[in-house]
Amino acid sequence: MVEELAQADDTVAACVDAPAWALPEHDLIAALDAAHRLQQRLAAVTLTLIREIDGRGTARTQGASSTAVWLRERLRLTIPAARRLVDDATALDTGKPGIRQALADGHITLDQARVIADTVTTVQTTAGTEAADKAVSLLTDWAGQFDPTQLRKLGTRILDHVAPDIADAAAQAALDAEARRATRDRHLTLSEQTDGRLRLTGTLDTETAGLLRAAIDPLTAPSGPDDTRSPGQRRHDALAEVCRLALRTGDLPDSGGDPAQIVVTTSYDGLTRQLSTGALDIGLELTPETVRRLACDATILPTVLGGTGQVLDVGRQRRLITGPLRRALVLRDRGCAFPGCDRPPRWCHAHHIHHWADGGTTSLANAVLLCGHHHRHVHQSDWVVRLGDDGHPEFIPPAWLDPEQLPRRNHYHRRT
Repeated sequence: MVEELAQADDTVAACVDAPAWALPEHDLIAALDAAHRLQQRLAAVTLTLIREIDGRGTARTQGASSTAVWLRERLRLTIPAARRLVDDATALDTGKPGIRQALADGHITLDQARVIADTVTTVQTTAGTEAADKAVSLLTDWAGQFDPTQLRKLGTRILDHVAPDIADAAAQAALDAEARRATRDRHLTLSEQTDGRLRLTGTLDTETAGLLRAAIDPLTAPSGPDDTRSPGQRRHDALAEVCRLALRTGDLPDSGGDPAQIVVTTSYDGLTRQLSTGALDIGLELTPETVRRLACDATILPTVLGGTGQVLDVGRQRRLITGPLRRALVLRDRGCAFPGCDRPPRWCHAHHIHHWADGGTTSLANAVLLCGHHHRHVHQSDWVVRLGDDGHPEFIPPAWLDPEQLPRRNHYHRRT
């Protein structure tokens, strides 16, 4: 398979620089159709490979917490895109073989295959195997005329065609299935932009959408005739106020042993002279004006930094990695330090590099932040953790994974 895919890669590469401008219109359209069909057939191959990798547990063997996380690192995907590929691979593997074959033949697109798989699963549950087989045939035929959105709408009444005797009763089942899909597809993505802002994207299920509306709608009205904010800006400010209200309740769960809070690192001298910017524990920068405003209602804890930003002193040492010591660890590691992991500090444990029970000290020089999965993985595997010459953690993989055992670092968290 590897050799055949390499040959296909060479063939596609030869087409990349081909002069499309020289093609007559009918050949141009034919080439587009062929490229699109090839894209769908390659998608079928990709999903087959992903399903096998997922089934073997390759991701966890190599230290990732899931196949989706491994794909994110391996293929440079977003987590939602990687999770969707794993879901698609599972659906086409466990669903009707006709769907996968139609995709492999280039007769349907991947988006259409998703719709058909979802619809056929509902039909299988409500009307049995024979009706499901009919549904596959009918929907793949319809896919030649309708895009995924229209195909999903038609699928809501598919039983009228394949099992009319139970169609009415199954309509309710279809609604229930749609609710399950909404629950499955719910997600919220926070993407850091280059200027320090966050971009929020996602899909909320119906209940959560109602909760969000109920929480922010009362706060989105203009504050008066002089309010020049746009509707989008008012929704932004309303969400910020809801977050402030939640933090003030004191009812949120602890975050890594500390109360839920905003942690800002800045220079004390710069703060007093109203010149210093600040860094959040998630790596974002704040303006001097914002830092001064937050400092009006804050606890100030001293932390001494070396010339390269390395934490040198955080006050009194404790037996457990909490309080000032944990905050120093967050300041240094910025999240799970295991290579390829992007989990934030609030999801992480403090791990003793030289185990405390074996005489290791509870100090910054003997600690590293690890998420729950990688904390367990480091304890149960042959990975070696150490601090590099610059005081930041690096991980040496086992020889079976990398015979040269070159040290690896996490590049997802911004370093100071």
